[in-house]
Amino acid sequence: MKIFTIGFTKTTAEQFFNRLRQPDLVRLIDIRMNNSSQLAGFTKMKDLQYFLQVINNIDYVHLPELSPTKELLDQYKKNGGDWATYEREFLSLMTSRHIQNNVDKNVIDGGCLLCSEVSPAHCHRRLVAEYFRAKWGDVEIEHL
Repeated sequence: MKIFTIGFTKTTAEQFFNRLRQPDLVRLIDIRMNNSSQLAGFTKMKDLQYFLQVINNIDYVHLPELSPTKELLDQYKKNGGDWATYEREFLSLMTSRHIQNNVDKNVIDGGCLLCSEVSPAHCHRRLVAEYFRAKWGDVEIEHL
């Protein structure tokens, strides 16, 4: 199984859609809590669905169950929370949601987890990909 991840902040639409040109990438999996904000620019849900199909010929899926809660995200982003605490609480949330059992492996395989962060280092998309690898085994992760 292969899972890609990508962020869109500090990138142009051209760079973003070119990075998605991967031979094994078949769908973009939006794991943002809010995918229709004006701040999302070219990655607003309806626009993104269209662009992905026309430019890259790939599907779009929104899986909000792979998103943090608003409270958890606010504690980290707005209140200057600690990354280690956020990571621990986010992984606990994924465990309580039983995502390894409730998310179809066929949707994840060849999918690219989308979030806004520039780097996967401090982003929940990396945590989700690594969580699946820990639970499912034999998962290759590629950050675009």
